[in-house]
Amino acid sequence: MLALVIVVLIMLAGSAICSATETALFSVPLVRARQLAQSKKSTALALLAIRQKMNRPIATVVILNNIFNIVGSIVIGSMAAKVLGDAWLGLFSAMLTFLIIVCSEIVPKTLGERYAESLALSVAIPLKFLTFLFTPLVWLMEKVTTPFTKGKKMPTTNEAEIRFLASIGYQEGVIEDDEAEMIQRVFQLNDLTATDLMTPRVIITYLRGNSTLAEVKQEIIRSQHTRIIVIEDSLDQVMGVVLKDKLLTAMIEGATSQQVATLTRPVRFVPEMMRADKLLQVFQSRREHLMVVLDEYGGVSGVVTLEDVLEVLTGEIVDETDRTIDLQQIARKRREGLLQAKGIEENTSELNI
Repeated sequence: MLALVIVVLIMLAGSAICSATETALFSVPLVRARQLAQSKKSTALALLAIRQKMNRPIATVVILNNIFNIVGSIVIGSMAAKVLGDAWLGLFSAMLTFLIIVCSEIVPKTLGERYAESLALSVAIPLKFLTFLFTPLVWLMEKVTTPFTKGKKMPTTNEAEIRFLASIGYQEGVIEDDEAEMIQRVFQLNDLTATDLMTPRVIITYLRGNSTLAEVKQEIIRSQHTRIIVIEDSLDQVMGVVLKDKLLTAMIEGATSQQVATLTRPVRFVPEMMRADKLLQVFQSRREHLMVVLDEYGGVSGVVTLEDVLEVLTGEIVDETDRTIDLQQIARKRREGLLQAKGIEENTSELNI
């Protein structure tokens, strides 16, 4: 009778360890395993190796679990028939089934999920050793199951999951609300283009290159921009950009007869459909703060600044010199006004006819 109890306990314990191990390994995200591996500890490195290629370790756990369950049941059944006889065998089988379900499946898997990280680290090295011992059998299982397990490898994470985790982190107090909001805003960089961020052409501040500083003195003083576009005859003929402080310095030094074009520096042109994340990279690499946006025909659509891109991450940036906040909204109103005025003129012409 004692031998039967010992065998039952061994079977239940072995099956429980396998169930808890399987659940714990699947419960530790690959990203977390990579983070733990940065500590260079042997257990963390072993866990990362297992998580990066789960098929063999999991096959080893499944084989061991079935050995405990199937072989254990056969051995226990034969022992129970001799010790208890046929009269009690049915009741014993029902009790054993109940114990397997509760003690070898439900409870171990619940604990494996709850204490996933510590358990996975504890079993990582022993499991790697067992996987090596079971290599021939695991290899055979791989060959049998390969036709059913082939497929595209899924990414570790995606944008939607990261956004959701940021929301959960804020709700649980792990990160601050401003941090969560900025994480959400980062992903907008890939969705917005230069057209969405630029100051439209209808309200661009510009100076003509052949004008002298004396001629444009009042325009320079009134301008709230630190960088001003310089053109030739039309806005589609951009010569470059000039810094307001250079213009003011030249005027203070008495060079009022100097042409604006002599103080102009080159400007970079970008297409309307360039994404905001690419714009940010260009601003950083070129060490510039303003670029001219061109439409598909090569005409000027507007100008975009480094501040425009950064506002995607931080929200509207307004300093004490800004008299207008949303320049695109002003441009839309001005465009609507022009269209309405044009419609009135057309209606008037029709009435005169």
